[in-house]
Amino acid sequence: MKKFLSVTIFTAILTFLRMGCGFLIGKVVAVYTGPTGLALLGQLQSVSNILTGITNAPGGTGVVRYTAEHSEKGFEACSTWWKASTKWIFIFCGILIPIVCIISPLISYLIVGESNKWIFIIIIATTLPISAFGTMVTSILNGFQGYKYYISIGMVSVIISAVIMVVLTKVYGINGALIAASLQAGLIGIIVLLLTIRMPWFKKKYLYGNTAAKYFYDIRKYIIMAVVSALAMPISLILLRRIIAHYAGWDVTGQWHAVWKISEAYLAIITLALSTYYLPFLSKINDNNKLKKEIYSSLLIIAPLTVVLSSCVYVSRDMIISLLFSNEFNLARDFFLYQLIGDVVKIISWLFAYPMLARGNVKWFVTTELVFATSFVLIGWPLIYLYGAQGANFAYLLNYILYFLVMYLCLDRIIKND
Repeated sequence: MKKFLSVTIFTAILTFLRMGCGFLIGKVVAVYTGPTGLALLGQLQSVSNILTGITNAPGGTGVVRYTAEHSEKGFEACSTWWKASTKWIFIFCGILIPIVCIISPLISYLIVGESNKWIFIIIIATTLPISAFGTMVTSILNGFQGYKYYISIGMVSVIISAVIMVVLTKVYGINGALIAASLQAGLIGIIVLLLTIRMPWFKKKYLYGNTAAKYFYDIRKYIIMAVVSALAMPISLILLRRIIAHYAGWDVTGQWHAVWKISEAYLAIITLALSTYYLPFLSKINDNNKLKKEIYSSLLIIAPLTVVLSSCVYVSRDMIISLLFSNEFNLARDFFLYQLIGDVVKIISWLFAYPMLARGNVKWFVTTELVFATSFVLIGWPLIYLYGAQGANFAYLLNYILYFLVMYLCLDRIIKND
């Protein structure tokens, strides 16, 4: 756990930088576009998350796992999975990009009720290959547990993308913010590739070429999980924002989305450490009892840390709103309590859910992702009707309580179905 704490400190530095840049962007967007602009930005970012989540899937968790498992055997041993990942990326991008470009007006209408935002969808689509290969490269770094370099690259990417978004928003208003959001994943991909191109494993012979069908199918099961994850929660959020907008208007939706973004930002301290250290570490554990011991020892550190962080956010919520947004967002202070309680339950449940990823348990992962993304909307819809935007926070908390109970009670079955 000492190494985990060390990684947590380094990832916390990156997270604070991301938070600072994210809050700066949020402040600029809030001042120049208001709550409605922030809500529209959230919708476009959800589309970006869906599309990049699909094309990034081949270069994600599967690459981390197999690189971590075989890192001691050298680059050649790992390269079979890297080549399989590259082929999958070409397949996904070749299919998805033309389809998204053709139906971009329809996508625009579905997310914001207007078809005139299609150009932003096309920008996202055309930058997907760069983002996908950038993700694969960072996954290789993560698999080799090159934490410091991995985090340094993240810092440079965050700063450059934040500067571009702030400049475009100040110059062009909401359209500038939407352009920057559309380009962001591609820009980060370019930065990552430029900063890693001199790595000893960054060679064509390791990253591209023929590979046996076995490795192709090994990556496939992680693709299935990543694609489901990329679709499930972002689509749920798009639907919930549309429901809130229907009953309370886009202004209130922007207030609720502001709290959601704050939640994402401070939780990144935890989630980045989990994905950087916890997942590769669990991937190396084959003994079920040792795996469970690691979960519970991590719980003793992560749960109190999450409670402290969420409590600090709640106590300082007025200052955070004033600092990060504008007076137009004062209503957002009422949305913090249940969101933050839900955050604590979420992180605890994730500790028990990560073995699904570490073991590549497709059946459990896909089933739980689809069920609980759907239940989030189904619980949220009537609660939003009854309680307005606050109902979405009630749904968030209730949904993660149910998710935790399933993960806790079914842990033995999950890790035995390897």
